[in-house]
Amino acid sequence: MLFAPPPLAGDPTPAEQQALDQLSAFSVYGSAYALVQETRPQTIGYGLADSPAGQAAWIYEKLGQWSDSDLDPDRLFGRDRILDNISLYWHTDTAASSARLYAESFGTDFRTLGLDVPVGVSVFPKETYRAPRVWAERTYSRLFYWNDDIPRGGHFAAFEQPDLFVTELRDCFRVIR
Repeated sequence: MLFAPPPLAGDPTPAEQQALDQLSAFSVYGSAYALVQETRPQTIGYGLADSPAGQAAWIYEKLGQWSDSDLDPDRLFGRDRILDNISLYWHTDTAASSARLYAESFGTDFRTLGLDVPVGVSVFPKETYRAPRVWAERTYSRLFYWNDDIPRGGHFAAFEQPDLFVTELRDCFRVIR
């Protein structure tokens, strides 16, 4: 599985099983982009840099699949905002560098490293999968904020629901202020 949880402690809880099922489905039906970027970042980068239609299709498909848009990103974002987003990648020629992030980070088993810095987590309802709190607790020793009760939003929460995203940031950092 390309995307995997931290090591499980015994049989999965119902919340863990639901996340495992989501991860499994995403690994089978939605993660080819990550495998290409992880293993051939320059190849996909050159292809996207050479084709504005290819760059647009690559991003537009992700906006539809990973947002809380019911597969209609135009309705959620508006055509101008989508084109602005695509143009940012196109005019800066950053398809390859954005793909290299996958090649450089997927080789690390982050799930077992642990992270000893303060961490706040907001789980938006239409994220590609919804990790349960126990997974975060196993990975982040200083987890101080958790909210998985957000009404809208997906993978691109700051772009999709900027007001909700700002509220989450404020609520998170209010805890340590």
